[in-house]
Amino acid sequence: MLLFFILGLLVHFVFFGSIFDIYFTSPLVHGMTPQFTPLPPPAKRLVLFVADGLRADTLYEFDENGNPRAPFIRNIIMHEGSWGISHTRVPTESRPGHVALIAGFYEDVSAVAKGWKENPVGFDSLINESKYTWSWGSPDILTMFAKGVGGDHIYTYSYDAESEDFGAYDVTKLDTWVFDNVKEFFHAARNNQSLFSKVNEEKIVFFLHLLGIDTNGHAHRPTSREYKDNVKVVDDGIKEIVSMLEHFYGNDGKTAFIFTSDHGMTDWGFHGAGHPSETLTPFVSWGAGIKYPQKVSAQKFDDAFLKEWKLENWKRQDIHQADVAPLMASLIGVPFPLNSVGILPIDYLNNTDLFKAESMFTNAMQILEQFKVKMTQKKEVTLPFFFTPFKLLSESKQLNIVRKARSYIKQRKYDEAVSLCKELIRLALKGLSYYHTYDRFFLGINVVLGFVGWTSYASLLIIKSHSITRGVSKEVKKPSHLLPCCFIAISVLVAFFLLIQDCPWTYYVYCLLPVPIWYAVLREFQVIQDFVLSLLTFPPSQLVGYLFIFTLGIEVLVLSFFYRYMLTAGLIAFACWPFITQLWTRAKSISLSWIFFSLLLAVFPLMPVVGRKPDIFLVMGAGLLVLLLSLCVVTSLIKRKDRFINEELLLHLFQMLSIVLSMCVVYTTHDSLLKKQGLPLLNQIISWIILASSFVLPLLSPTSLFERLFSILLSSMSAYLLLSTGYEALFPLVLSCLMFVWIRVEQETLQQLSVSYKQKATSLQFTYSPDITQFRQLYLDDIRRAFFLVFFLVTAFFGTGNIASVNSFDLASVYCFLTVFSPFMMGALMMWKILIPFVLVMCAFEAVQLTTQLSSKSIFSS
Repeated sequence: MLLFFILGLLVHFVFFGSIFDIYFTSPLVHGMTPQFTPLPPPAKRLVLFVADGLRADTLYEFDENGNPRAPFIRNIIMHEGSWGISHTRVPTESRPGHVALIAGFYEDVSAVAKGWKENPVGFDSLINESKYTWSWGSPDILTMFAKGVGGDHIYTYSYDAESEDFGAYDVTKLDTWVFDNVKEFFHAARNNQSLFSKVNEEKIVFFLHLLGIDTNGHAHRPTSREYKDNVKVVDDGIKEIVSMLEHFYGNDGKTAFIFTSDHGMTDWGFHGAGHPSETLTPFVSWGAGIKYPQKVSAQKFDDAFLKEWKLENWKRQDIHQADVAPLMASLIGVPFPLNSVGILPIDYLNNTDLFKAESMFTNAMQILEQFKVKMTQKKEVTLPFFFTPFKLLSESKQLNIVRKARSYIKQRKYDEAVSLCKELIRLALKGLSYYHTYDRFFLGINVVLGFVGWTSYASLLIIKSHSITRGVSKEVKKPSHLLPCCFIAISVLVAFFLLIQDCPWTYYVYCLLPVPIWYAVLREFQVIQDFVLSLLTFPPSQLVGYLFIFTLGIEVLVLSFFYRYMLTAGLIAFACWPFITQLWTRAKSISLSWIFFSLLLAVFPLMPVVGRKPDIFLVMGAGLLVLLLSLCVVTSLIKRKDRFINEELLLHLFQMLSIVLSMCVVYTTHDSLLKKQGLPLLNQIISWIILASSFVLPLLSPTSLFERLFSILLSSMSAYLLLSTGYEALFPLVLSCLMFVWIRVEQETLQQLSVSYKQKATSLQFTYSPDITQFRQLYLDDIRRAFFLVFFLVTAFFGTGNIASVNSFDLASVYCFLTVFSPFMMGALMMWKILIPFVLVMCAFEAVQLTTQLSSKSIFSS
């Protein structure tokens, strides 16, 4: 049994790891030749302002008094530059957004394992290609573009990471710090000849990262006064910096300015997913090389934004976030970032048609270089007769398009050249995607084969160990020696096939794993044959009925991943279940409890996942209910036990004290943050102590099943209250009540089957090791138990939120523990919040397994 579980964990670990190898591999390639426009650039220097977490609508809209929220930026839109919306991609996080803006490609998703602070693969960027870059802002953002870059041409100035405090009194200081330090820098440059000569060079970049808006959005929501006032602070700061730079450089007209954001933010103060409020960010550019405002009578956009923002008469030009990098490179004349997949938005350029055509041609050649390298890499590791090239962009077609484009430029047919370059870019990007996903189908097939094989093998073990085919002949045939020889030959062929193609070691795992699994399955051919024969003994109508119920249950589970209300439908069906069994007639009180808590739990999936406002009184109410339940249980235990040990009483009282402390900490922390006084140190210390003790105290409780389960509930609730902001605080309590009823229900259903060795739950111990000889055979009802377990686990995960969506997490959940930004620590705390209901379900299931005398191997496999 132990070996079976170890193998199962190993197989599932491989299956889980395959997700990252198949879908989350790095799109980057290396070995390309730098490409740059051979004509003089319009700007000597570029100033990039990135307002972290700024939504497009917040910047462009008018305030409550009918005035522009950002008057300076609106003045730029109407009199000096071009504007539009920058469309970002998932994940809408700070690091991927800045990588797209400055490097021109969409972040390697596997960088999430490093908290978006570091990319697993090195990449080129505008900052790397510049002659000098000075940057100010958050240490998380600035250092990632300076790390690993050769030379000393990148200078970063950042505040301490501790300054990124969501509970601080005034987080606009993160932005004013940047503006003040930029002013001090240029003041110092006037008195430093070496620095003065550097800032007067060509191809230089000034990067200002402004984090205050994002921090205010997380702390107070984007609809708050703090968030909107921060936009005004940024607008005033940019106005001062632009005025200072123009004065410093003597209004030489050689400075290009770009103002944008890395991502937006939802109304509930989070980002990471693909909601329009997260993916629509502002983009405004002005200065050297940028078109002046264009008045139009009609625009191609059919959304209501233009009218709301009163910008319907000024031409809006939307771009993709990765398009910003080639635009900035074109403005200052540096090579396009090697890994960029952005398409130069030439409509923003105020330059000659020749410059636009040459820049577009450079863009096309830069992306074509990536395509060629990617194709060569894949061709080198694939057997010639297996390699399938990207047919839409053959070598002959590449040459033909490049020659035509150059010919059009020489003939001054610039529009035709630009169109041809855009077509080449479209095909090259499509080809890049083709080669990036080249092995996806092959690997997917092997993983599916392995998964289906393992499922089949686990099913066969159940059938064999529980003699489900006992009505069929038991004649055992001696296995043929041909079968192992065939599978050994298959393994050798697969390994040789992978070896000659120089495949990564993980490919060997995915391709070879199905071989021994399917060998183990086919060794049990006699069991398969007997099982099929036993199925044929069932009446056809009964067999079809079982298959229908089984399929319906699986469908409900699958749909619940996409539609949470399916959990409600399932729980309502659970509530009706006693009526179709003998449970209603034999145990009405237990049945009524089952129905009540099932229907009560069914309410939670109907509640909003996100967008809810914190309700501290619901958290307080949940704590009071737990205390009331605790008093009832302790009173009951004192009455039931002849001698209630003092240590046991002290433990229960200490856990109740933890609940009270959790309630106090939640309330006082919420009040302190509302007053912008930060997280009290005492509250933080108490929170961490309660969290740590919640792992230890249940182990000190009595080993009787009921008392141990109740101790686990109290400890879990003390931690869960600290991580709650609203109605979800009630969820573990209701779930636990249903779990207690489930244990009793399973006892009653087993009694209906006339199982003589049923034991009372009160007499069982969690340390009890049942005699393996007493494990009973599987019944059809055990499949129902396994389904209940899976359904309750899914409900535990998705009952109050959608863990598949990044923006379902509310950072306010961890404010009792820390308010300074720490992605790994915050992520770990929120993950524990998700796992607490899961732990409660698994503990209850262990009790079910003990009371029903069923082996864990059987029930988990089924």
